Amino acid sequence: MNILLIDLDGVLRVEGRPASGINEFLSYIYNSNRPACVISNSTLTNAEMVKIFFDKNDIDFRIPIMTCADAAFNFVKNNFNTAAVYCSEPVKSMFNQIPESGNPDAVVIGDMGREWNYEIINKIFKQVYSGSKLIAMQKNRYWSNVEDGLLIDAGAFVTAIEYAAQTEALLIGKPSPHYFYEALNTLGFEHSQKFIMLGDDLETDIKGAHNLGAESILIYTGKTKFPYDKTGGIKPTYEARNLIEAIKILEKVK
Repeated sequence: MNILLIDLDGVLRVEGRPASGINEFLSYIYNSNRPACVISNSTLTNAEMVKIFFDKNDIDFRIPIMTCADAAFNFVKNNFNTAAVYCSEPVKSMFNQIPESGNPDAVVIGDMGREWNYEIINKIFKQVYSGSKLIAMQKNRYWSNVEDGLLIDAGAFVTAIEYAAQTEALLIGKPSPHYFYEALNTLGFEHSQKFIMLGDDLETDIKGAHNLGAESILIYTGKTKFPYDKTGGIKPTYEARNLIEAIKILEKVK
């Protein structure tokens, strides 16, 4: 049976609320004994915060959770002595145990929302230009919420730093192969294990999975709307309008 990797926002959590059909979807996973892991590109929350969200909404959530904030913290902690971290609280506090310096070994970028400004971007540029390793929690182009609609994401700022400093960031989140592999490791499987990715982002979820030879389900409850844009050359293996349709697909895909 293929392992199931699941995106969070736009799939299990939609517009700040548990997605329609989530209880039926989780019951299917538990009853079918299909190995599953949530693999999110969120830099605004960590795994503990996601679990609290579902608990507060009375959702019986037993699936392992990974966010690129958690993965970035673990990577930096194990590979660098000092770091400058640019992301929003409370995620930024996760990195407090890693010493910060004016000339850090690593510069870590997540989403900062409305805190982004020229001074911050230029400070990051100077640090990276001086030799600090640029670490991107994720490189999403945009995301959305109920209040503001579409919002530019951290990927645009990471790309600007890459261009100015003439370097390439080390990407932690999807579509980085290492992030998918870490999810498989969490479930106790080798990197060669077959999996299917359920997500709402054509680039990070669908293409990221296809790059590793995996299948995909594009769900239309998040940022990608039906019908998806076929001009980009990314074609999902399956398509679902909601979690109930995703269950029907998974019942046929062993």
